[in-house]
Amino acid sequence: MDTMPTRLRALLFANGVGLFILAISIGWIWFVALLHAIVLWPLPIDIPLTIPDDGRAWRMAHMEGITQGLLLMAIGLGGQFMRLSPKQYVWLFWTSIVTGWLFTVPTIFNALFGTRGLAFGGGPFKGGVANNIIYLVGWPPIIAVHIMLGLTIWGVWRFLKAEKG
Repeated sequence: MDTMPTRLRALLFANGVGLFILAISIGWIWFVALLHAIVLWPLPIDIPLTIPDDGRAWRMAHMEGITQGLLLMAIGLGGQFMRLSPKQYVWLFWTSIVTGWLFTVPTIFNALFGTRGLAFGGGPFKGGVANNIIYLVGWPPIIAVHIMLGLTIWGVWRFLKAEKG
């Protein structure tokens, strides 16, 4: 069993940073949505702007980016404390990428379309085509997160077992 290749660790960390940057961007969009304008104080410029302003949805999108970004950074940095086969590392990498990005990006569309994407047809929430697409896009990360966490636990357990000696 090998340690996680440095390139994979760096790519996971870089994707985590990318998700963090996306989260910051979402925070700015949320800010504008709450104000219904771009306010450039102290300049006497207010640019009216209408963006769906569901605070819960924007908060969710913002926090998903932060949470998933931190998760990818942690797996990238923690990869040195795992022992998996090269093929398992590839699985860990791709399931981590799918989990991070596909748990984050759909929440932006939920905020824009006023959907939740939790049930096909909307369930108790607003339905429609956008909701159904977001719901379907949610399945790959639901599967990926379980593989990712299983491989992470397995890799760390094998590292600790090898270190025990």
